Amino acid sequence: MPRPDDLDPDIRRFIQSVQAGWAAHPALASVGMNQAREIAERVRAPWAAGGPQMAGVSDIGVPHGDGAVGVRLYTPDADAGPGPVLVYLHGGGWTLFSIATHDRLMREYAHRTGFRVAGIDYSLSPEAPFPRALDETASVIGWLRDHGAGIGIDAGRMAIGGDSAGANLALSAAIDLRDAGQGGLIKALLLNYGAFDERCDRLSHRRYDGPAYMLGSEEMRTFWRNYLGGDRADAPTRAAPIRADLHALPPAFLCIAECDVLRDENVEMASRLEQAGVATRSVVYPGTAHSFLEAMSTAPVADRALDDAAGWLKRTL
Repeated sequence: MPRPDDLDPDIRRFIQSVQAGWAAHPALASVGMNQAREIAERVRAPWAAGGPQMAGVSDIGVPHGDGAVGVRLYTPDADAGPGPVLVYLHGGGWTLFSIATHDRLMREYAHRTGFRVAGIDYSLSPEAPFPRALDETASVIGWLRDHGAGIGIDAGRMAIGGDSAGANLALSAAIDLRDAGQGGLIKALLLNYGAFDERCDRLSHRRYDGPAYMLGSEEMRTFWRNYLGGDRADAPTRAAPIRADLHALPPAFLCIAECDVLRDENVEMASRLEQAGVATRSVVYPGTAHSFLEAMSTAPVADRALDDAAGWLKRTL
């Protein structure tokens, strides 16, 4: 007898729509990386459209090494004085997606909080494996600390967040700052269904595996191989923060999708943060799957999760 669908009906329709988009193109495994990324951008484009308008959107090049890291700054209110900023890192397994695919998500956070949002267009794997994206994130945070006042940012009220691979980078960046004696720079962590453990061996990896739940376990293993530069028995804790020392980190909000291969490692991460003395709020959203926040235009549960995070950020900062 088939198992009843455990997804929220709106999230099920969201996944079906996304899967129909993928079906209209060649399988990503059959094309080169550049074409795969172009397909991914087209499939996700409808979900990045619409939503709140910003008073200003500007692109900035932040120096890093011999080049620059792209940053997109969203300003929700032209009349606002210096205020908080949410530094945001998009998901996509360190391999796909961009600030364009997550454009609406970042505009939603800017609109709902009233804060500026700075989206980082970090380098993707496998061409730029660990720790390139993490080091670029550090350069952006340092630049915002030193130059943020010139673009309306109060560097004393900086949060960092992301979804999936982006949540991994956000948490690891906060750990790096703490270890460098700059832990006070980040005041809040927003971790949306993060990828924290390269082992991909928990019960949720078997229970919610495959396209019916948006993200598959083998797909996740491929993303980890891309990020780590191949198969590795044990990833360094800078890459896989599930095993990192989590003490003295800023308050954290974890948005956890109930029907997600990454659910169990997110639940464990919330527990480990709490045990380390970090002020932690975690919410498991029933009937949701990986990437569900992108369905905010059609799924009330995604809209509610965004409001929850925005309210927490405003209270924390």
